[in-house]
Amino acid sequence: MKALILVGGFGTRLRPLTLSVPKPLVEFANKPMILHQIEALKAVGVTEVVLAINYQPEVMLNFLKEFEASLGIKITCSQETEPLGTAGPLALARDKLIDDSGEPFFVLNSDVISEYPFKEMIQFHKSHGGEASLMVTKVDEPSKYGVVVMEESTGQVERFVEKPKLFVGNKINAGFYLLNPSVLDRIQLRPTSIEKEVFPKIAAEKKLYAMVLPGFWMDVGQPRDYITGLRLYLDSLKKHSSPKLASGPHIVGNVIVDESAKIGEGCLIGPDVAIGSGCVIESGVRLSRCTVMRGVRIKKHACVSGSIIGWHSTVGQWARVENMTILGEDVHVCDEIYSNGGVVLPHKEIKSSILKPEIVM
Repeated sequence: MKALILVGGFGTRLRPLTLSVPKPLVEFANKPMILHQIEALKAVGVTEVVLAINYQPEVMLNFLKEFEASLGIKITCSQETEPLGTAGPLALARDKLIDDSGEPFFVLNSDVISEYPFKEMIQFHKSHGGEASLMVTKVDEPSKYGVVVMEESTGQVERFVEKPKLFVGNKINAGFYLLNPSVLDRIQLRPTSIEKEVFPKIAAEKKLYAMVLPGFWMDVGQPRDYITGLRLYLDSLKKHSSPKLASGPHIVGNVIVDESAKIGEGCLIGPDVAIGSGCVIESGVRLSRCTVMRGVRIKKHACVSGSIIGWHSTVGQWARVENMTILGEDVHVCDEIYSNGGVVLPHKEIKSSILKPEIVM
């Protein structure tokens, strides 16, 4: 089987992190986002992954070369010269996706984190005999999304309603599809949307089916959702009694710590914290609901909550970093500084407090 991952563009919503690396390579729970998906695809027998991309394919491919070998899966890029929406990239990658097997192929949105129930999805697709399957997830506020209206018992999709004013249902497109090769005959090589142009036609022919995603779902393409997604992901690890979760007298709730990180005396870490490789957390530090990326140093008695600390940054002694502060790569927060929601671009030194959310160039 094959899979296409829609990687797309610049990842502007996750700046300043994406100023340093393409978004799919930004770590989520100590592993590049896209690797969570590639490993799950590999586990259900996918042998080739195509990345639909319009930005920095060299960086992506060089990075993924090592994983090609270790995972034993072929990874190639299909590069757009102009943005082609969510369906155009399928037409562009047509020759990479079609072979003689006639097997269906996966299409994934690269920002989505979940438990990736691809095995169940393959069984569902085979059982209904339609042309296309999509995953849907239940949300509390469907008015922000495109809602999928479906026949509950069979999963047959009736229609799509974009950002409904009146309640029509609470299931939204989760960004995972399993498509028969024949779907490619419906897509022209131009900027086009799979949700708005392709799927409604398949649904009209009663050949589109939706399966409700078991477990959690989050689009982690922006900081607030990234931090929520980390909580849901760690909850899921806990539910499955994962050995990846850290334990000890200084750990509260769900926390993952890379084995190469060093943690000092008298720290309190958690809940919902990820600490990357080579990090140094000095004594008396308090961390909660945050991601501390590779090579970061958090100095004595600093407090970080609800924030993302980018690669190789430092947080000074007695500093307080909170409320969706996002530090880009190599940012240095001086001692006793307070950051309330500062978004700081890479290679910057912060010598005075950031009292209200703002971007620091």
